[in-house]
Amino acid sequence: MKEVIPENIRNIGLVGHGGVGKTTFAEALLFTLGETNRLGKVAEGTTVSDYHPDEIERKVSISTTLLHGEWKEVKVNCLDMPGFSDFIGDTKGSLAFVDLAVMVLNAVNGMEVGTELVAEYAEETRRPWCFFVNRMDNEHADFDKAFQSVQERVGKGVTAFQFPVNSGEGFNRIVDLLRMKLVTYEAGGSGKNTVSDLPADLQARAEAMRTRIVEAAAEADDTLIEVFFDKGTLTEEQLRQGIRKGILERSLIPVLCGSAEKNVGSDLFLDFLKEYAPAPPDFKTFQAANDAGQAVTRKVSASEPFCAFVFKTVAEAHVGELSLIRVYSGSLAMGVEVLNPKQKHAEKIGQIYTLNGKTRKEMGALTTGDIGALVKLKNTHTGHTLCDKKNPVIIEPVKAPEPVIAVAIVPKARGDEDKLSTGLHMLNVEDPSFTIFIDPELHQTIISGQGELHLAVIMRRLKERFGVEVLEEKPRIPYRETITGKADEKYRHKKQTGGAGQFAEVWMRIEPLPRGTGFVFENEVTGGHISGPFIQAVEKGVRQVLVTGPLSGCHVIDVKATVYDGKEHPVDSKDIAFQIAGREAFKQGMLNAKPILLEPIYNVEIKVPEDCMGDVMGDLSGRRGKIMGMDSKGHFQVIKAKVPLAELDRYATVLRSKTSGRGMFTRAFSHYEPMQKDIEAKVVEEFRKHKEKEKEE
Repeated sequence: MKEVIPENIRNIGLVGHGGVGKTTFAEALLFTLGETNRLGKVAEGTTVSDYHPDEIERKVSISTTLLHGEWKEVKVNCLDMPGFSDFIGDTKGSLAFVDLAVMVLNAVNGMEVGTELVAEYAEETRRPWCFFVNRMDNEHADFDKAFQSVQERVGKGVTAFQFPVNSGEGFNRIVDLLRMKLVTYEAGGSGKNTVSDLPADLQARAEAMRTRIVEAAAEADDTLIEVFFDKGTLTEEQLRQGIRKGILERSLIPVLCGSAEKNVGSDLFLDFLKEYAPAPPDFKTFQAANDAGQAVTRKVSASEPFCAFVFKTVAEAHVGELSLIRVYSGSLAMGVEVLNPKQKHAEKIGQIYTLNGKTRKEMGALTTGDIGALVKLKNTHTGHTLCDKKNPVIIEPVKAPEPVIAVAIVPKARGDEDKLSTGLHMLNVEDPSFTIFIDPELHQTIISGQGELHLAVIMRRLKERFGVEVLEEKPRIPYRETITGKADEKYRHKKQTGGAGQFAEVWMRIEPLPRGTGFVFENEVTGGHISGPFIQAVEKGVRQVLVTGPLSGCHVIDVKATVYDGKEHPVDSKDIAFQIAGREAFKQGMLNAKPILLEPIYNVEIKVPEDCMGDVMGDLSGRRGKIMGMDSKGHFQVIKAKVPLAELDRYATVLRSKTSGRGMFTRAFSHYEPMQKDIEAKVVEEFRKHKEKEKEE
């Protein structure tokens, strides 16, 4: 490929619900671009972008893949992103770094939950977008219905640029509304076609739909709207200008159609990209922060100082880590030294590649707007900025979605703890959408992610790449202990061992505090019955109980402890004696002050198709969920509820099962509230048995 200029780059991302044919569409594009000589199939594991063993085995995209090709002197960089909800974090992390989000739809189902979610991400990041209605060759394909579902979700600006003529199994004809021509494709997936004038029976519909395109283009530009009102139409160049501006400013959302499997419409889509999709310089500026953390605006220009962002890290056998970068300004060449300002570390650039899946092609340089891969960077990972040493700035990384499922893991073999820690850290560098938490309270290593399959892939990679097999455990629930009554306790600690003994007596009052207050310790001792240093020892002993409460071994919250009297001995009183006395007085007081367990309650937001509402609501009731409200979003219902964390274990899997994979949910901690007595009794009994077992061992 000859030298690329920023104006001739198109960066697109293929996104949408799982199973709509994004990877197959990517195959059709690569074939049409001349990068492959055959159409790979997901079912056979022969696609360019789904090349990892996990992807071939499971027949779903797990990781974003970079693809590229040249179309009529324009370089197309295409990111094929996962649609399955378990890997939505990867999609969110990559979507912000393309210039056009291509929402691929199934012609039978139209907008689905996964597409809805990605549409929300596109709106958050203000990405220009378009829609490609795929699988027009399906028996029940319905372009009008799919188009209507987009209109209902997106609203104003949704405009058809094409429509199919013969939807269904024999589909091979598309009306191109911009050229007002009928395009007929040969059978066999070659992409070859003939262009002819519109037949009379399609003329009226095509003219009405083209008028809508002209109106939408005119509405995007104040000068064009005046021309349109004056002359009733636009010239071809004015139309192109209006469409490009409308797409860039998100006031115009094109809808195209085709069949990726039959390679019908791929060339028309690439023509659309060349003529109307945004080029990197169209965005003019990008946002970053300087050394002081202040927001700065930089120009998107090859003449500006170099700045790029690492949006993904990929580990490849025999190569090591590949860092996928998007260049925002300046250019990058082999052999130069750049700065990673977050790590305050310089990186010398070795080989620069462009990729088609696992196939690498060396490039001499990357210019503004281009996407490529760097190898063997020492201290640079996903979410880091690389920039000119003299002009350091940092681009804000994309926040990963909140995890929806967690498991506790332990190494199968003793002594593998260090290998496990290293492996988890390395995998988290590649995929920030899963989190690792070493819980000191629950004494578990917890990994959290977007679904069971997401975590299964992580554990498989731990075994294959780092030689660590792990066992899964159910994450313990971080319950809390508190009291609902008051208690007054006296405790004397006396120990005689032949020499100097131990003596301490503490009189303590404990009482409940309002929820969220925490813990308060007060000293009301008068007359010097307990001296100052021993008061501190009493508090230290009490705080030991706060960490492992007497009821269930969980943290104690919202309690006030007041020491109001006591005794000390001039010889035998020691710091440790008052720690023990304080601890035991508080522990006994807790047990006599009507103790209760509190459980964590989470805010849950569930998006499901209307026809699944009954099943999902019934299941929530069975999980002790409280419905807080419902909203409609197109064909979907959004249920807002508060659910105990103990009832959310594996809920992502259950929800997908009840909605045939169409439901999604998010969760976030809300508050603690008292447990039901029958459930509390089980937790307390489990703790009692655990303590007895510990004593026996």
